[in-house]
Amino acid sequence: MEKARQLGLDLIEIAPLADPPVAKIAQFQKFRYEESKKERASKKESGGGLKELWLSPRIAEHDLKVRLTKTEEFLKGGYKVKLTVKFKGREMAHPELGHRVLQNTLNLLGDKVMMDRPPKFEGRKLSMIVGKTKGGK
Repeated sequence: MEKARQLGLDLIEIAPLADPPVAKIAQFQKFRYEESKKERASKKESGGGLKELWLSPRIAEHDLKVRLTKTEEFLKGGYKVKLTVKFKGREMAHPELGHRVLQNTLNLLGDKVMMDRPPKFEGRKLSMIVGKTKGGK
């Protein structure tokens, strides 16, 4: 503590439970800033978030392929993807169209993805969650 006072810095306890306890002489505000910076960086690296893509029960083939390309980008980034088919008006009378779109999506993605949550209705939306396969392709 005397050495820290002489230098005009703070004595920061790093590992209090270690034997002997570990301490560091530094500016406390600077130390807190660097620790928060490390914490923010680790949150970014972990990924594991969820991205959502909207589809229509009458989506065109080209539009579907564009959405699949975006899905693959998200999966490479470490995200899971929620594929949602939105129904409007009388489209709700034909839920099999939404199931067909999601099944077609899975077929086009192939072995790159696995279904984390099967298709499920949430009001007027039919959604499923896909993630990267364990093999890491």
